[in-house]
Amino acid sequence: MKDFIKQFFDIKFWKFILVGILNTVVGNGLMFIFYNFTPIKDLDSVFSSGGYWVSSALGYIIGSIVSYILNKHFTFQNKEKGIKPILKFSLNIAVCYFLAYGLAKPFTLWILSGQSKTIQSNIAMLVGMCLFVAFNYIGQRFFAFKEKEETK
Repeated sequence: MKDFIKQFFDIKFWKFILVGILNTVVGNGLMFIFYNFTPIKDLDSVFSSGGYWVSSALGYIIGSIVSYILNKHFTFQNKEKGIKPILKFSLNIAVCYFLAYGLAKPFTLWILSGQSKTIQSNIAMLVGMCLFVAFNYIGQRFFAFKEKEETK
């Protein structure tokens, strides 16, 4: 178990955190700007949580492009070429996104049931962001950019 923890929190983890800080500034900054300062929030009145989903999706699409480039080349130094790493990365992002934000929204609505929809959605986006980071590291490290094991 000690070896697993040591391997899990190696230099790749810290590079991932550094890239994640940049992704947070870019993707999540845009997510909150889209929700709070554009007409996207008005989608909440068209269909339940519409602005929440559109804002978070736009932020994550843009942040994911930055993440792919930096994590592929800087964090995991993945040499794989072609469409396969892009598809694996995209699948990982999609699964992590829907899992994180799908769990965050109902949980936050339940906890903050007496608050305004704007407060609930903003807090849900923060909770989703935290869940996404954890799920995404595991997915990128052990699926999208998994190192090929050397045969002995």
